[in-house]
Amino acid sequence: MTPLRLDDRDIAILATLSREGRIAKTELAARVNLSPTPCWERMKRLEKAGLIRGYRAEIDLSGLGPHVQVFVTVELESHRAESFQIFERTVARVDEITGCWAIGGGYDYLMQVITSDVAAFQALMDGLLESRAGMRRYFSYIVTKPVKDMPPALGLLGQ
Repeated sequence: MTPLRLDDRDIAILATLSREGRIAKTELAARVNLSPTPCWERMKRLEKAGLIRGYRAEIDLSGLGPHVQVFVTVELESHRAESFQIFERTVARVDEITGCWAIGGGYDYLMQVITSDVAAFQALMDGLLESRAGMRRYFSYIVTKPVKDMPPALGLLGQ
């Protein structure tokens, strides 16, 4: 598949939507210096190409009650393709795992986990260790305070 060619206005549309997903279409058009119809057509083209995967609200979890956010590095017991597939299928079914990335450099995966408390986190991890997910070991890093959580600076990414 040929990558979609993007110009500065496409990048500006993506950057604005990544920060302000609920912006009015007329306001978005004004910000990227287009009239509403061409701006809307570009948005639809970016959505169809899969560059815009969806629109979400950013939720302040502290307003919902106590919780713990943990980043977890995971090492698998085996490095066969089947082992990675089993682990990834297992992770996909666990709602508390809100992000998971295959990584290089010593560990196999980095996961983001959000639970109600440390005990719930530990129960989740104990369950994963006892399951057939194939985890050899893991290291957990509890978030003590958020410092920065922003969408990527799309204008800095090369074309």
